[in-house]
Amino acid sequence: MNKKLIQFLFYISLFAVVFVSCDEMDDVETPVTGNEYLVEAELQFSIPKTIIDFTIAAASIEYPELSEISDLIQSGVDVYKITYKTTFNDNSVIASGMVALPDVAGEYPVLSYQNGTNTEHSKAPSVDSDNQLFQILEMMGSTGFIISLPDYLGFGEADDMFHPYLHRESTVQTVTDMLKAVREFIDDEDEISLNNDLYLAGYSQGGWATMQVQQAIEADAGFEYDLQASACSAGPYNLVTLNEYVVGLEEYPQPYFLAYIFNSYLQLGLTTSIETVFNEPYAAKIPTMFDGITSGSDLNAELTTTITDLFTPEYLAGWNTETAYMDVLDMLDDNSVPAFLPTVPTKLFYGTADTYVPPIVSEEKYDEFIAAGASTSLVQKVPLEGLDHTGGILPAGLASILWFIALENVTM
Repeated sequence: MNKKLIQFLFYISLFAVVFVSCDEMDDVETPVTGNEYLVEAELQFSIPKTIIDFTIAAASIEYPELSEISDLIQSGVDVYKITYKTTFNDNSVIASGMVALPDVAGEYPVLSYQNGTNTEHSKAPSVDSDNQLFQILEMMGSTGFIISLPDYLGFGEADDMFHPYLHRESTVQTVTDMLKAVREFIDDEDEISLNNDLYLAGYSQGGWATMQVQQAIEADAGFEYDLQASACSAGPYNLVTLNEYVVGLEEYPQPYFLAYIFNSYLQLGLTTSIETVFNEPYAAKIPTMFDGITSGSDLNAELTTTITDLFTPEYLAGWNTETAYMDVLDMLDDNSVPAFLPTVPTKLFYGTADTYVPPIVSEEKYDEFIAAGASTSLVQKVPLEGLDHTGGILPAGLASILWFIALENVTM
């Protein structure tokens, strides 16, 4: 993590106790009845405008970009946990997420933020109220947005099932069903309403999820929000390209990403034997590693960064040519973002020094959009010079929010 991000998060943590305790309330339940998606909404805490103003001003000392945000803060925010109905493999599932509302009456757009890769149940948005990134996002509701933060399946209320990591169908279903639940939640509020505009953003797994949801919404003429823009950051949009990149390396710094993908796909029906893909002792470890307790860094410590030690020689030589691995190739292809032509403004943010999800993945997707007929004014790539995967999180998020605010002001 870069020094500036650490310093910024330190400023946020200084005030976390202040704003969480400023209401000193029991969770306040908002009764909901007769809804198709929303099950329950509980007020978790409120953040007064004065705390948001002070926090952003303090953090702007190290992150001057935040000074642009400080002038746009309109209110405090009320932060709720919601539970809602979704489906997985045609079965009903109760999922969850966080929703931050401005505490001033008005008509607002929705910003859905899809978070990055996580392996710990305790780090889900609806569970980890001390997470600085989630706090920042919740505070951004003060600039005139309703913020939606889905947990994903396998976390929050759905933590009794495995997380279908980088699984297109369930991710799209979970995010869009939460947006429908948010609509029902807002319909129950007296002074807050929707203006129907929707903005999408996310980083890493969340960048991939954002583009998947964007594609699905743009293909659905009946979707009940008006998608205005999408900011996709550092996502593994083409999993085949990412795999090709990884197997060509000597060392890959995040091997648990690779194990997470394969473990997820095994539970989703992948028939390829794990022993034909991963060497021992890793092949035996992987099916039991993702227990919802172990962190990514601890999982990395159980694996190896050396590619020839992690994968079998047969997989490295024939993952995209041999019949034995066609099921893997098909699964990677099926869960990559499908080809589509964006119809709303789209930005692809990525760090030029990213070694987890290399720049080539974002650049390839951008080139595909342009080749399909998108204009360079509608679709833009935004390289974050010199930033690695972790270092790009906050700059991409701030740039996305500032862009959305500018767009929303134009449409008003």
